Amino acid sequence: MIGVLAIQGDYEAHKSRLEQLGAEVTLVRKPEQLDAIDAIVIPGGESSTFLNFLEEHGFLEKLKTFVSTKPVFGTCAGAILLAKNVENPPQRSLGVLDIRIRRNAYGRQLDSSIREAKTKLGEMPLELVFIRAPKIVSTGKGVEVLATESGDPVLVRQGRIMAATFHPELSHDTRVHQEFLKMVKNGHQTR
Repeated sequence: MIGVLAIQGDYEAHKSRLEQLGAEVTLVRKPEQLDAIDAIVIPGGESSTFLNFLEEHGFLEKLKTFVSTKPVFGTCAGAILLAKNVENPPQRSLGVLDIRIRRNAYGRQLDSSIREAKTKLGEMPLELVFIRAPKIVSTGKGVEVLATESGDPVLVRQGRIMAATFHPELSHDTRVHQEFLKMVKNGHQTR
């Protein structure tokens, strides 16, 4: 069972995509639901709002424990929450993915765009939907870069943790979610 954190962001689109690919999915709104799932998707939204909600509802510590032991996929704000280091401005996070990430690095909502990237997930370029996207400014030694755009990592994986600075749930391309499902099936990583 895969959970999608359903606090903000387009969690319904993640749920639909995963179900389209054959996964059993539930929307997670309470910390005790973490006990019933095998993996989680943390969607986009606003990372500081996520943090405030998680703290106010006694969710943060339980989620931190979950993401340090189970497969997790964060997109946009979800990637920010997973990062060890956050800048522009600095903020706390779950700190489980060895990346430094800069919030809103591509500008405001008006600067949102659709681009293409080279990827290790096949020969065809990967469609990237950027909405107030963060930028991964550095990666640690154990982080595998799965896709880049203009030289910047946009899709990364470290063990059982995957993060995207874009919104694959808003693209017709299913490869990113397929890769996450492979990670879940394999218990933590595909290689």
